[in-house]
Amino acid sequence: MATPKAETFYWITITFSQTLGTALGDWMADSGLGYAGAALVFGAALAIVAWMYFKTEISNVALFWAAFILTRPLGATLGDFLGKPLGQGRLELSRAAATVVLLIAMVGLIYILPQRSGRHAAKKQQSEV
Repeated sequence: MATPKAETFYWITITFSQTLGTALGDWMADSGLGYAGAALVFGAALAIVAWMYFKTEISNVALFWAAFILTRPLGATLGDFLGKPLGQGRLELSRAAATVVLLIAMVGLIYILPQRSGRHAAKKQQSEV
């Protein structure tokens, strides 16, 4: 059951990640990395979070929120890279074409990296006692 404190935390996190994530992606791209370079930085950061999930005992909740927050600047920089003009070093795809490219990438990744059902950590701990 959701508590008011949990709901407040959730919505504050959503608001900050969306607003600041876009700004962070643009700032990284404008700082000299370009949109493709910034996307690589955020993609690498997400890969590190995934590595930490499998190789460390860091809280899965903390890792989830880290990954959640990093997806916004990654999406913003990838979207800008696909849609901005060629003269600015981008691909200048239409919105429809960029959407199709991203959709194909998402479906491909879901197919390549399927999720497996598992047990919730709290239930797992109860059954081990």
